[in-house]
Amino acid sequence: MTATIGFITAVMLALTATAASADGFQMTPAVQAELDKQKTVIAGWAANAAVVNAVVEQNHRGPIAGMDNPKWKLTRRSDPTITAFQSNAAGQFLKAHIDENKGRFSEAFLSAAAGEKVAFVEKTTSYIHRGQEKFDVPYSTGKAWQGAAEFDESSQTYAIQISVPVVAEGRTIGVLVVGVNLSHLEGLAKR
Repeated sequence: MTATIGFITAVMLALTATAASADGFQMTPAVQAELDKQKTVIAGWAANAAVVNAVVEQNHRGPIAGMDNPKWKLTRRSDPTITAFQSNAAGQFLKAHIDENKGRFSEAFLSAAAGEKVAFVEKTTSYIHRGQEKFDVPYSTGKAWQGAAEFDESSQTYAIQISVPVVAEGRTIGVLVVGVNLSHLEGLAKR
């Protein structure tokens, strides 16, 4: 019983520290300018042929039968279902761009029309993001979305997520979400 209370206390302290770190982040004009710049960069990624083609193919297939967010959470990172999202052409494209930017970005994942995953660098917290602003806003409006500074569970970093539509033949077919590391932005906030 004491061990359980100790564990619960540790979790609560960690959550409080997490909230405090993200809440303490200052959004300055320099930080917003950097985020706006990154929206343009990420929109360029979303227009890449490997990304667009992967979303088109996934939209023809549809979500994995029987896969939902609770089942996704139980699926191990080493499961072939998960690693296939990392090893496909779009996953490799995203990973190369994350690696190339040396810590500027914490994560990148691609969703198809139903909000299901197409590709990612690391396993996401959810399989289907439909119903969340990060998916719904760019998918329904065709415009970029920017989240708040927060702790991201899947990448285990503090970040601000940016999402942009993936477009083919003039219509939105999917969404690309990229996390911008707060550690990268904090230097700008102090300017």
